[in-house]
Amino acid sequence: MNAVSLGDIYFDFDRANITPESEAQLKQNADWMAVNKTKSVIIEGHCDERGTAEYNMALGERRAESAKSGMKSLGVDPARVSTVSFGEEKPFDPGHNEEAWAKNRRDHFIAK
Repeated sequence: MNAVSLGDIYFDFDRANITPESEAQLKQNADWMAVNKTKSVIIEGHCDERGTAEYNMALGERRAESAKSGMKSLGVDPARVSTVSFGEEKPFDPGHNEEAWAKNRRDHFIAK
């Protein structure tokens, strides 16, 4: 049996709502939290490079909070979830095209 692990979820351009494609990964992350009851998680909100730094910090925060809300609706105690925004400061892919930007519009989950 494969171990369930925390995975990233991705967002559409200039959006913070959880997409249908990301719902399955969010559920997998919530399931991981249910099994690992002593763990907590940090959700990092990230953006692509388009938009101002200030706008992207706020968008990253909305994305992280959206995932936290989704985790809560899946039964995860919100006290076990914290959020932080990195805006555009920590791109996963340093490219300057839609393929790279799509990878950078994400929430990254870190167990602690």
